[in-house]
Amino acid sequence: MDIINSFILEVSKTVTIAVYIISMYYLVISFFGIWRKKDKEALPPKKSFALVVAAHNEEVVIGNIVQSLHNLDYPEELYDIYVIADNCTDKTAWKGRENGAIVLERHNVHKKGKGYALEWMFDKLFKMEKKYDAIAIFDADNLVHKNFLKEINNKMCKGYKVVQGYLDSKNPVDTWITGSYSIAFWTSNRMFQLSRSNLGLSNQLGGTGFCIDIEILKKLGWGATCLTEDLEFTCKLVLNGHRVGWAHDAIIYDEKPLTLKQSWAQRRRWMQGFADVAHRYFLKLLKRAILKFDLRALDCALYTVQPIVIILFGFSTIFSALNYLNKFFVLNYLDKAANVVLNFGSYINMYSMNFKLVALSGILLTIMQFIYTPFILFLDKKLSPKIFLYYIIYPIYAITWLPISIQGILRKNDKVWSHTPHTRDVHINELEKAN
Repeated sequence: MDIINSFILEVSKTVTIAVYIISMYYLVISFFGIWRKKDKEALPPKKSFALVVAAHNEEVVIGNIVQSLHNLDYPEELYDIYVIADNCTDKTAWKGRENGAIVLERHNVHKKGKGYALEWMFDKLFKMEKKYDAIAIFDADNLVHKNFLKEINNKMCKGYKVVQGYLDSKNPVDTWITGSYSIAFWTSNRMFQLSRSNLGLSNQLGGTGFCIDIEILKKLGWGATCLTEDLEFTCKLVLNGHRVGWAHDAIIYDEKPLTLKQSWAQRRRWMQGFADVAHRYFLKLLKRAILKFDLRALDCALYTVQPIVIILFGFSTIFSALNYLNKFFVLNYLDKAANVVLNFGSYINMYSMNFKLVALSGILLTIMQFIYTPFILFLDKKLSPKIFLYYIIYPIYAITWLPISIQGILRKNDKVWSHTPHTRDVHINELEKAN
């Protein structure tokens, strides 16, 4: 029994310390997003783009994104708009054509999902007579800022082969869920994406609003057909020595789920995809990081195990708190007999961080909750009275990541795509007026 307890103690100690080190790593990295160097050099339009919108039964919103793409402040002869009507049973294809997009309809009930649809579309673009320098990817519920292609062109003319744009929200104040999503994306843009750009690390593709040099795409192949095709392709890029660039002013407005049920299903799908990608890419990235001393590969590897880190951090914190409460009540309130029954630490020696460290973590989280993160939102002019009210209850949203991550890992082999319905009929002019 002593051998088993010692083994459990050492393993849990190693895991717990690793989780706290990773957590502190992310905190330190985030500080580098506070500073932002604005790129004042505007290069003339040079790159040509195929703008691809992936859509499945999106008749409510497809017209708005096509219109916003037509209104881009970029020479019309340098880009074309394509809509993939993927296994649609509504009027998505008709409305796409009505608004001036080139619509290609795909019907394949065996290979469902955005990753398969994009792979199908890329193959068709490669074979077209008309050639493009790059392909930009969007979701049907998006709206795109008029300067998007200008900003992407700037980055690609400076040598970046893959660029991710700023993921904004088109419905941040609809419900507390959309508010929480928006806060999460806004802070990620600054604390995760901009910080890595400033440090010279690789950014992460965000599923939409990103652009890929067509020659790189041909060379590597897409092959990203899991539930998080963006993460999978990011890993593939980093493994091949490429860096994803960041365009902070290339803005895409994304529709956020309205209800907790919709949000839960979407985030569970993300965590399933993370678990799947981590299983296939973590060790490859770690190997590259060690053999080539590649910090970008190490950073990307740590990002893929996000669900595991969330789970271990959550349980470590819970266990540390319970362990402290157990000792407190045993020492102060319970008699000797109850001590024997309740002092479970005497029987199974699970390691828990010193409670002072847990308390310190709590203080840091409190500072981030009420000072640091609102400051980040203020820097990007996202802080309003209503958003701050949502921010007060944001921890409820954050806590739900723990059971969602557990579900995601348990269901990582479930590759069935769950579609999030989009119903917010918002025009790009409404957002531009609001901003």
